[in-house]
Parts: sequence; C-alpha cells; structure tokens
Amino acid sequence: MTTDIWRGIARDNPVLVQLLGLCPAMAVTNTLANGLAMGTATMLVLLGSELFVSLLRKVIPHEVRITSYVLIIATFVTVVDLLLAATFPDISKALGPFMPLIVVNCMVLGRAEAFAAKVRPVRAMADAVGMGLGFTLALVLISGLRELLGMGSLLGANLLGPNFEPWVFMVMPPGGFLTLGIILLCMAWFTDIRRRRAQEAA
Repeated sequence: MTTDIWRGIARDNPVLVQLLGLCPAMAVTNTLANGLAMGTATMLVLLGSELFVSLLRKVIPHEVRITSYVLIIATFVTVVDLLLAATFPDISKALGPFMPLIVVNCMVLGRAEAFAAKVRPVRAMADAVGMGLGFTLALVLISGLRELLGMGSLLGANLLGPNFEPWVFMVMPPGGFLTLGIILLCMAWFTDIRRRRAQEAA
C-alpha cells in the first residue's frame, strides 16, 4: 500500500512525470485556491471511482467496461461538483466547466482501467490516494507560483508588498505552460545532478 501511494506522489506523478490532466493544470491554476480545489475534487473522484470499479471488477462485463467506468466516474463528479457549489460557490464558479470535465480526464479513467479493475479495493484506494495527492501537489505548486508572481499574493494575502509589479502574464493561460516548463526543467536538472553524483560515487 505504501508503495502504491508514494508511486503516485513522486515516481509516477500524473502531472509532473506522466503529463496527464494538463487541461485543468493549465486552465484553473491561476490562483492557489483554485488549484487546491481542483486537486481535492479530483482526488475525491479518484477515491470513489477506483473503489467502486475495484468492487465491481468481477461483475462488469468486459465489453461495456469503459462505459461503466465513465458512468461511475460521472456519478462521483456530479456529487463532488454539487458539494463544491454548495460549500464554496465562488470557487465552483471560477472552476466553471473544468469540474465536469473530470469525467473524461485521462488520468481518472486510466487509473480505473489500468489499475483499479485489476486489484482489490484496498490497493485501489491506496492508488487513488497516491495519484490524488500527486495531482493535488502538482496543481498547488503550479498555482502557488502563478498567483505569487502574477498577483504578488497567496490565498489573497499580499506577500510581496506594494512595490511589487505583478507579472500579469503568469495568471493568463500561457503562464501555466511557462510555469510547468520551468518546474520540469528544474526537475530534470536535479535528476541529472543526482545521476552524476551517483556515477562519481561508483
């Protein structure tokens, strides 16, 4: 179970390693609150859908499995979307159509097909937690950097002072691609340094 969780957070991070779910990662991460909300919502959908897919893995006919998975995912997306609209209406409005699009998120559907449908519920839940946390952490990192540089604030709190000139470009959609590119570049640089040190030590 621990391996399944850590795999989703680090080694197979859906956004930073597999580059999955880039639509919400780019579109709604202009503020930390939006990124955190989308990540949390996606993790809840993952938990529910992977659990039910695993429980029903021996019942769902192979021929209609994808349709069944989509219906299961859509059910949990609807529940989470309604809860978000009832508790945080402003964030729900800001996320707009990207909440319903979780239904066709290749990461969510892919985990149901490639993992949850083949393992027991406990492992499916562990995978959902790992992938959900990995997705959420990636969105929080991207959205935090974008809000800080684009607005000079985090969660509405001004951190860089009145003299800071916001980089408005960072809160626009292209800013998401730039932020992700910089993060991936830093990760590749860090990985290369670790590889060289390991070679030197050997």
